[in-house]
Amino acid sequence: MISVEGLTVEFGGFTLFDDISFVVNGVDIRKFGSQGQQRTAALSLKLAEIRLVEEEIHDTPVLLLDDVLSELDGSRQNYLLQSIHSIQTLITCTGLDEFVENHFEANSVFQVVEGSVFHKETGGI
Repeated sequence: MISVEGLTVEFGGFTLFDDISFVVNGVDIRKFGSQGQQRTAALSLKLAEIRLVEEEIHDTPVLLLDDVLSELDGSRQNYLLQSIHSIQTLITCTGLDEFVENHFEANSVFQVVEGSVFHKETGGI
C-alpha cells in the first residue's frame, strides 16, 4: 500500500507540495527507499500534477525532466516514456542509449559539446 503524508497543496497562490513523504508498506521511501523508488514516486507525482493542471487550465503544460531514466529499471523507463508520449517534454540526459532501447521517438535532439549546442539527427530516436 502506498500513502502520502504531510501533503500541502495550493495552486493559484503557488506552494503546491510543501512537505511530502511517500510511505510504501509502512516505510518512508525518503529514508529507506532505493533511488529508483524515490524517482518513481517523484515522477508519479509530476505526472499527476500535469493532469491536475490540464483539468484546471484546459491545456497541457510543458514537462521538463532532468536525467530522468538513470535510476529506473527497464520496465519503469518504458512506462514513463509511454506516459509522456503525448506531452511536450524537454529531457536532459548524458546519453541516448535508454531512449533507443525503449524505441522512444523524439522530434529533435540537441547535443551540448564544450558549451556549444548542436542539432543532431534523431536516427531512430
